[in-house]
Amino acid sequence: MTTSAVATAFSAGSHLSRVLRWMLPAVLLVAIAPSGSAEARGMRAGYGAYNGTWNVRFTTRAGNCNSNSFPFSVYGSRVSSAGGGKVTGGIGRNGQVAVAIRVGLSHASGVGRLAGNVGGGRWSGVISGDRCSGSWQAIRG
Repeated sequence: MTTSAVATAFSAGSHLSRVLRWMLPAVLLVAIAPSGSAEARGMRAGYGAYNGTWNVRFTTRAGNCNSNSFPFSVYGSRVSSAGGGKVTGGIGRNGQVAVAIRVGLSHASGVGRLAGNVGGGRWSGVISGDRCSGSWQAIRG
């Protein structure tokens, strides 16, 4: 009986040792990963990290609408027009952006992400009576 108790204690200790060997690297990875992740860097950047004028190129993928470029202005958490039309929208600290655009009877909305001096996403709307959708690319300029 003494042998089986010792064997059981050794086996339990061995299991505990294996668990600890796997737990320590996992805890270290969890402690290190958030500080180096893109989302954490974006959160540290905060509002204002995307301030400036952005030249946005809209490309039509579906529908009969012309591709076009427009300038947008970003200040803090707000997106507005730097040219014609009414632009309303916002940007999060992590670069997520949502925008609505209205020019006369035409209107569109888009979502996407900015990172550094570039960005991209998708859009859809009704332009001159035609339902269209596509992608957009932005460059801070």
